[in-house]
Amino acid sequence: MAGRLAGKTAVITGGCSGIGLATVRRFAEEGAKIVIGDLDDSKGPDIAKEVGGTYVHVDVTDKDEVDALFRTAKDTYGSVDVAFNNAGISPPEDDSILNTDLEAWKRVQDVNLTSVYLCCKAALPYMLEQKKGSIINTASFVAVMGAATSQISYSASKGGVLSMSRELGVQFAREGVRVNALCPGPVNTPLLQELFATDPEKAARRLIHVPVGRFAEPVEMANAVLFLASDESSFITASTFLVDGGISGAYVTPL
Repeated sequence: MAGRLAGKTAVITGGCSGIGLATVRRFAEEGAKIVIGDLDDSKGPDIAKEVGGTYVHVDVTDKDEVDALFRTAKDTYGSVDVAFNNAGISPPEDDSILNTDLEAWKRVQDVNLTSVYLCCKAALPYMLEQKKGSIINTASFVAVMGAATSQISYSASKGGVLSMSRELGVQFAREGVRVNALCPGPVNTPLLQELFATDPEKAARRLIHVPVGRFAEPVEMANAVLFLASDESSFITASTFLVDGGISGAYVTPL
């Protein structure tokens, strides 16, 4: 039986770890032709070989490199059907606005928000020419509510991703291109594991707000991305797709 993404070409940034890696593998299981964009040249080629895809070294804040990533997908596989714009950072120096300096602010904005702008700008011409395509941008639950532990630039960047995704989803709906924002809750990824290692108290404060009582696993996010990428979500665009274990719906979290 054909997979849910059979015949589709998917570009995934940040595809060498966390949600991105889980999505690479999940998409491959469903028949997609995979193009991974990442900076991890030690892992990237092996992951691409594992799924029968292509690895491209890309700095997602560099327009020329982002353009080359999507051009490689088109030239190699003949189409650009799915763009999962997922690369992002959450550095420890991004904290309260009172002690986050301008350099840290700009770096997070560049990687988390400007990169999504660049990826959407690069992917859209191919999708508009095809009259079809699905773009999924990784936002966050903190794009819709205040964070219990402040990361001012991260939260602002994800709010920007959410707003941009809504606008693009509305703008291009009648052109056959869907754009949605994935808003994960806390996920058991290397970023979160690093936070636990460096600041266990801060990380633990995040867990108490999750009604489900645990962090998400990357494959759970990958399944959500798969749905948004597939034709099963053909009437969904400009959406705030929350996959957060109930955080955004909770007034008081039960113990």
